[in-house]
Amino acid sequence: MPLFKLTDELFFPNPELSLQDGLLAVGGDLSIERLLLAYKNGIFPWYDDQSPILWWSPNPRMVLFPKKLKVSKSLWQVIRQKKFEVKVDENFASVIKNCAAMPRTDQPGTWITNEMMQAYIDLHDNGFAHSFETYFDGELVGGLYGISLGRVFFGESMFHKMSDASKVALYYLTEKVKSWKFLMIDAQQDTPHMRRMGAKTIPRKDFLALLDESSQYRTYKGKWSL
Repeated sequence: MPLFKLTDELFFPNPELSLQDGLLAVGGDLSIERLLLAYKNGIFPWYDDQSPILWWSPNPRMVLFPKKLKVSKSLWQVIRQKKFEVKVDENFASVIKNCAAMPRTDQPGTWITNEMMQAYIDLHDNGFAHSFETYFDGELVGGLYGISLGRVFFGESMFHKMSDASKVALYYLTEKVKSWKFLMIDAQQDTPHMRRMGAKTIPRKDFLALLDESSQYRTYKGKWSL
């Protein structure tokens, strides 16, 4: 399959035309309109400061169905004890900055470039991006952020400075979207951590079918709360 080069036209090729590793296209921009179009079509940007904007649609796709979240006994204890204070959409910029600074295995830098950071802050300011945050003694110690469209939450990244801090954020995200009958949380790529939390891989065609179903529902825009 060819690698598509994007122009100023607001367009994405069919994600089923992605290369074997999931890479679909290069170029374009990170405008709100293009990012929303990408997510609606099962496509997301992932690149670093040394490369142009790269757009991906992996096959298979890692997803977490809200009712399938696995909570260990130790995590249940942390949640019941309310060790962390949990907030939503109170400090989005700090969450994404902490995610960018979080060391990753076999990854010397970060894919959350300054350009990416500002793009997702813009999405948050326009009611599409959300953060779930955990605090300990008033300090932000964990969290995650992502995009909400229809009845799908597209998880982007998470961080923790204390054990279980990001897991608690994921638990509260899952409870929130479960109450709204969301179809799935997109975890994008297969990771051992998300597998332990109950996520699984599904064929891209099944993922796209769920996206199509999700598009029939309104998006919960604006600031979220618990």
